[in-house]
Amino acid sequence: MAGMHFGRRGKLAAIVLGVAVLGAAALGGGYRHYLGFEPAGERYPVHGIDISHHQGAIDWDALKRAQVRFVYMKASEGGDHVDTRFAANWRAAGSAGIARGAYHFFTLCKPGLAQAHNFMRTVQIDGQAMPPAVDLEFGGNCKRRPQKAAVLREIKAFLAAIERHYGKKPILYVTRDFHDRYLTGAFSEYGFWIRSIYFRPDLPGRPWLFWQFHDRGSRAGITGRVDLNVFQGDWAAFEHWRKTGRWQPDAGPAPAGAG
Repeated sequence: MAGMHFGRRGKLAAIVLGVAVLGAAALGGGYRHYLGFEPAGERYPVHGIDISHHQGAIDWDALKRAQVRFVYMKASEGGDHVDTRFAANWRAAGSAGIARGAYHFFTLCKPGLAQAHNFMRTVQIDGQAMPPAVDLEFGGNCKRRPQKAAVLREIKAFLAAIERHYGKKPILYVTRDFHDRYLTGAFSEYGFWIRSIYFRPDLPGRPWLFWQFHDRGSRAGITGRVDLNVFQGDWAAFEHWRKTGRWQPDAGPAPAGAG
């Protein structure tokens, strides 16, 4: 009886172990699928990345060979911070012939106009560059959470100054939580760049210009992970927008599910 009892326990342990192994394999397979996710190329043919000093030194020729068509790079943050790799990244992207644009990380603890001046001091006027972008999110921001009216006032001051200076309407990078707290019903005249990892953006009544679909992607030329994005439109639409700042949202049917 003792031997039989031990055998049953052994079989039960083997079953539990087997289930655990299968579960781990399924999870691992799901994670690998997530890491390799790309939206359908025929619908979103224009792919790009966004970077900061966190990506370190970049092989820009390798990026171009990997069909990276555009790059947004961090230029500034708050009222006085400048990204340490911005100048080098800006020059290198231009030399590689990759469409380039600059973004500012907007802090809730500094006046919008002071932040605009920081960005304008950092980023030269370049008619061939993509319109400037402003990063609006809670992650990495200061702890203050002002009232909606105050936040909108400061963002409007930033946007107005940037548009006057560069002659192109900026775009707004947003996360869902920041959008829902501060931006619902506001800035309908601006293009939106929406962070929506894996799933196609779905902000009611909010057409999107760019979709950040991955925050742990990989591309040749970059060591480590990088944010991946697509433009909503073909290359002709992208080039028209890059040069003029004007864009019409895609009116075609949305695909089901992710991507």
